[in-house]
Amino acid sequence: MLDIEKIRTDFPILSTEVYGFPLVYLDNGATTQKPRCVLDRIIHAYENENGNIHRGVHYLSEIATDHHEKARSRVARFIGAEDSAEIVFTRGTTESVNLVARTLPDVICKPGDEILVTGMEHHSNTVPWQIACERLGLKLRVIPVLDNGELDYSSLNNLLSAKTKIVACTAISNVLGTINNLEPIVAGAHAVGAYVLVDCAQAIAHTHIDVKALNADFIAFSGHKVYAPNGIGVLWGRRALLEMMPPFMGGGEMIDHVTFDKTTYNKLPYKFEAGTPDYIGSRALAEAFDYIERVGFDDIIEHEHNLLDYAIHQIASVNGVRQIGTAAHRSGILSFVVDGIHPYDIGTMLDKLGIAVRTGHHCAEPLIDRFSVPGTVRVSFAMYNTMSEIDTFIKGLDRVLTILR
Repeated sequence: MLDIEKIRTDFPILSTEVYGFPLVYLDNGATTQKPRCVLDRIIHAYENENGNIHRGVHYLSEIATDHHEKARSRVARFIGAEDSAEIVFTRGTTESVNLVARTLPDVICKPGDEILVTGMEHHSNTVPWQIACERLGLKLRVIPVLDNGELDYSSLNNLLSAKTKIVACTAISNVLGTINNLEPIVAGAHAVGAYVLVDCAQAIAHTHIDVKALNADFIAFSGHKVYAPNGIGVLWGRRALLEMMPPFMGGGEMIDHVTFDKTTYNKLPYKFEAGTPDYIGSRALAEAFDYIERVGFDDIIEHEHNLLDYAIHQIASVNGVRQIGTAAHRSGILSFVVDGIHPYDIGTMLDKLGIAVRTGHHCAEPLIDRFSVPGTVRVSFAMYNTMSEIDTFIKGLDRVLTILR
């Protein structure tokens, strides 16, 4: 079992007061807070080891390069990848998805081909594919979402065909917390010759990701969702696919040889890492993974599951609350509405009590439209949250609803 009080002391921001109330931070689906070891890693790097990586011959450059490449190997181990060259550092999930959407369709698609997404995708796993469709004359198709917030897997047979070239789906919904069953999606896509990208932005901190077991062709995630800094992300892709994809951006580092007549490109993964990478962020991401494993990832997963169960039980007693998404398998997220009261008003007033939640469409507007609501209030958990914080939230929600009514 986790020593929650010890864990909470590792996160300096949790001692903050908001409007005179102790901070209750329940917006982890948007971004997680950072443990002291990650903050220390950043400070130490800037104070002692800051030199632009690759090609430098001086000490600081060499040590910074060594840490950056060791971080790449650390990320590979965390997701079960055997080849660290398949780890491309990006600025986050959004850039990772855009990298694939801007390059892969160019080499595998022809006009009339199809890209399949799900009805619960974040905009960052929808809009890049829409742009690709508009650019190349492709068609976007969508796996429907059922009333309980689960995907309609029965629709796969009708949606997948020889025209399907790419399937992009989220592992865990950032609105509903639904844990998708990826096995039939990946198997069905591969059966028709399509490639699969899995958005692991919500999943990376809440469940084990093993790229070999998942059997997808690409995964994408952001460091700031998993206790690391903003601005560092990861794209993992199969080497053969990354090799055949053209560069995403041009500039330094991604080149092999440049003349005004022709440029040749660097080997993997550097072909996709134009410019100066976030070599401080990569080290901090590796430190975050180390911290998770020191705490115990299985214990974290169990604790967050217990938090969600407790929150679902407690909120059921609040008059007028209607949960959006009641899938059998969920992780870390509870979304709800109160008929007649706008989610924004609830979130704004909870903030005055020191309780941080997220409101709105959560960058998944088509999914919110699917449930015919203006938005939801979203409560999302992390390893450092407690049952008593849920009690504080429930009491605060009761108070807010009494005032708004």
